Amino acid sequence: MEVAFMYQLVQSSRAALLRYCETLPPAALLQPLPSFNDSSMRDLMVHIANAYRHWLENFGLHQERPYFDPEACQTVEDLRALFMTSDQLVDEFMQTYEGRWSDVVINTIRGKRLEITPLTLFTHVITHEFHHKGQILSMSRQLGYTPVDTDVIR
Repeated sequence: MEVAFMYQLVQSSRAALLRYCETLPPAALLQPLPSFNDSSMRDLMVHIANAYRHWLENFGLHQERPYFDPEACQTVEDLRALFMTSDQLVDEFMQTYEGRWSDVVINTIRGKRLEITPLTLFTHVITHEFHHKGQILSMSRQLGYTPVDTDVIR
């Protein structure tokens, strides 16, 4: 299973999104939008990184770490640094579960015992990222900008 290659595709798509965000006025990144529950593009990107932390690190690797604070990310460079941390986490997760993608990871979330395979956890976080990436591009369109193609195939 080429999980590492799949993640390289995710990183490539994310890099295209971050390059696009660099072309926007800095204030656009932080602009809350009522149609997105007053979240900003930055907020959603931090939410993406927090999902990696929650599911892969806290749940999958049983390492309790605090979530990232959106206020600590004011620029695209800050977001790049945040995602470098996420990349290191994904690398650790892939190394830990290499050859064991069908094993069962057991942990408790909000008092509920869950049994999830590492492959399911990995699939969840990358599809979650792509869901929110689409929202981020929609947010930029609502702010009057024309998004670029950030698909895996572009």
